[in-house]
Amino acid sequence: MNPVRLDSFDVFAAIVRCGGFRAAALERGVSSSALSQTMNALEESLGIRLLNRTTRSVSPTEAGQRLLDRLAPALGDIQLAIAEIDELRDSPSGTLRINAPAPAVDHLLCPLVFDFMDVFPKVKIEIVSDAAVIDIVEQGFDAGVRFGKQLAQDMIAIPLGPSLRYAIVASPDYIDRRGLPRTPHDLVDHDCIRRRFPGGTLAAWRFVDGDEELEVTPAGRLTFSTVHNELQAALAGRGIAHVLDDYAKPHIRGGRLVELLRDWSPTLPHWFLYYPSRRLPSAAMRAFLDHMKAYDWQAGG
Repeated sequence: MNPVRLDSFDVFAAIVRCGGFRAAALERGVSSSALSQTMNALEESLGIRLLNRTTRSVSPTEAGQRLLDRLAPALGDIQLAIAEIDELRDSPSGTLRINAPAPAVDHLLCPLVFDFMDVFPKVKIEIVSDAAVIDIVEQGFDAGVRFGKQLAQDMIAIPLGPSLRYAIVASPDYIDRRGLPRTPHDLVDHDCIRRRFPGGTLAAWRFVDGDEELEVTPAGRLTFSTVHNELQAALAGRGIAHVLDDYAKPHIRGGRLVELLRDWSPTLPHWFLYYPSRRLPSAAMRAFLDHMKAYDWQAGG
């Protein structure tokens, strides 16, 4: 038996249901001759006649009726599956999985997601906080958040939130005891609270003042892997911390921390939300992207 196009069976069922080629062609928006060619090819592939054709009517042969009886439930299931896919495409629902570093989760994704879920109650969201660079497709994520330089070339990337800035902070008690550093060079005489990335490297502190750029690998007795512990140590007067200013702002406003070397603190690129370019986004993903683009970051929504 020659290969058979599956859509030919749907054409066959439509001709029988409509009672003829002309009515079926009108329903499907094609010509009668196109349907006739499809049926001729189907019968030739199967090696048996499926339709009795007269000038006035079309009816299934015995073989055609048997085939139609078996096809009807399958064609119904296919149509239902397509309808369900259409619903997912047109009506946001299902689950979105997003992989992102903790700072992006804390200050951008959480407020964005909370607002999004109020607008789209049928969408579930799972956020995994992870600083390591991973293959989001292989790991089953719909999207990820990283800096631009960490993105694969086959990804679509959209800016997420405003530009970033690191703040150098210490407690008033620490400054009273150890003095105030005036330039990054003065940090060699201070206890710096260090951060080690998941890959094992220590975070470097970068400074810019006009044309002068400086990168410092801090020295200190305390090393952590999370910003929350860095802040905890700085608040306890254990040293100088280097954290994204979103974490430091509440403590600076409350007088618990003092920002140091502000004139040396450069503005950094923003985060990017990225997703595979080879995959059509679901309705939930498209709605999330549209919501993100319209989100007012200054007003928090």
